[in-house]
Amino acid sequence: MIIGIDLGTTNSLAAYFTPEGPKIIPNRLGEALTPSVVSVDEEGTVYVGETAKERRALYPDTVAATFKRSMGSEREYHLSGRKFRAEELSSFVLRALKEDAESFLGEEVTEAVISVPAYFDDKRRKATKRAGEMAGLKVERIISEPTAAAIAYGLYERKKNTRFLVFDLGGGTFDVSILELFDHILEVRAVAGDNYLGGEDFTQTLLKLFLKKCGLKPEELDRRDEVRFYNEAERAKRRFNDEGQVELSCALGTGEERQEKRAVISYQEYEKECEPLLEKIKLPVKRSLSDARLKLSDIDVVVLIGGATRLQIVRDFLIKLFRKFPDTNINPDEAVALGAAIQAAMKERRDEVREVILTDVCSFTLGTDVVVDLGGGVKEPGHFCPIIERNTVIPASRTERFYTAHDRQTKICIRVLQGESRFAENNLYLGELEVEVPQGPAGKESVDVTYTYDINSILEVEATVLSTGETKKVIIKSEDNQMTDQQIAERMKELSYLKIQPRDREENKLVLLKAERVYEELLGEERRRLEAQIQRFEEVLKGGDRDRIREEREALQAFLDDIW
Repeated sequence: MIIGIDLGTTNSLAAYFTPEGPKIIPNRLGEALTPSVVSVDEEGTVYVGETAKERRALYPDTVAATFKRSMGSEREYHLSGRKFRAEELSSFVLRALKEDAESFLGEEVTEAVISVPAYFDDKRRKATKRAGEMAGLKVERIISEPTAAAIAYGLYERKKNTRFLVFDLGGGTFDVSILELFDHILEVRAVAGDNYLGGEDFTQTLLKLFLKKCGLKPEELDRRDEVRFYNEAERAKRRFNDEGQVELSCALGTGEERQEKRAVISYQEYEKECEPLLEKIKLPVKRSLSDARLKLSDIDVVVLIGGATRLQIVRDFLIKLFRKFPDTNINPDEAVALGAAIQAAMKERRDEVREVILTDVCSFTLGTDVVVDLGGGVKEPGHFCPIIERNTVIPASRTERFYTAHDRQTKICIRVLQGESRFAENNLYLGELEVEVPQGPAGKESVDVTYTYDINSILEVEATVLSTGETKKVIIKSEDNQMTDQQIAERMKELSYLKIQPRDREENKLVLLKAERVYEELLGEERRRLEAQIQRFEEVLKGGDRDRIREEREALQAFLDDIW
């Protein structure tokens, strides 16, 4: 049997399909949600879910949580003298869900459709697949969470053509997806998001405010105090849904040294502290609309999923942002699992499910690094050349022609990169392919490079040398990459502008910062035009002529104002 699983940052759950529709599978405690928490004791016993969560207060060093944020990285969690990676911890959660499903259904569960954030890159998706396999599940289909939620909401059953914005704010990740329904096709138009933004951050914001009011610093807390204060902040965060202010109280220390700490925090104070988080929400919304070439007024329905969308502070913000009340007909905690179960039924070709065609997109731009000719015999390496741009409907195949950059060059190395920065070093390295070319002057030899990306997140890179006809091909396996989670975050968090050398004038710094940010938001011809404008300004800066710098700065600013 195939089930659907929502492997979440904070909670996970499973669902199955019945003739009456998808149903949530209760866990061994009779609950729908299983906390994504794992604990390992000194004897090597593994605890999952509520049990592990309870152990956190007593044995904090034996417990791991929110490890989904590290999925696909080399980060290790140390529990009772043992080391685990995020996919290994996730496999324990998946195994518990599998066992609960088999007990409830009375039959063996052999396969699962597992959901992931739409903005998960190839590395994280493959790590999720490995986690399922380690749990004893066959995982042939990974589905994006917003797409699963769209299916659960029954979007494909609506009669008329409709555009949907699916807003998915979970415990640790945030996605915005724009989908369009026409006939029986549910097409993903664009995705954007932040793998490091979720309900956990709203808890941490309240925790910091609580500690500040108590006159405490985070480093003054031991591990047990951290857990206690965090749990109190988590509970208080939810009370804001019904109260204009909340009182938080927590004991610091134990025994005779125990101190009771109390603080009253108003909704207005909390809202002000959360402003940076709420501002971070706007960027993916804006990016997804821009990539889909739509305005907010073009959206017919806004759908909320993810447990953090229950927070009053989030809902108040979204009503102001979207200028309409979102659709909340289905429990936001359960929508993704229910949609994954429907997808599982489609895979089984169940008669009860009307077939719907789903299209998806490439979440990140795929390309390679190139040498750019700046003129006057000056060549600058390390620039990123997009080949398949983000939000291209997949499967997709694109070909670009590249030329030798130096005299007597004998090899061309195609480094496969994923990301949005115009500088190669700021994007995620996935692998490489090298071909030999005959010696000759720069620019004489050329190679056609073809990237082919399919719905199973498999990237095939093919390079053909035009003069010799030699062809090489490689399947990029991003799990071979040894980057740490921190490095991935740095490469994917719009840090290209930090690599620019310091400039003497603040105005120059400001316009370059804005230009780099806007560059990452653009696609196609506009991106190339801005690239040329930035390069022209950088060249003038090197000259030091203040009048020319001012003229080019104003020209670049005017260009930015015109396109953004």
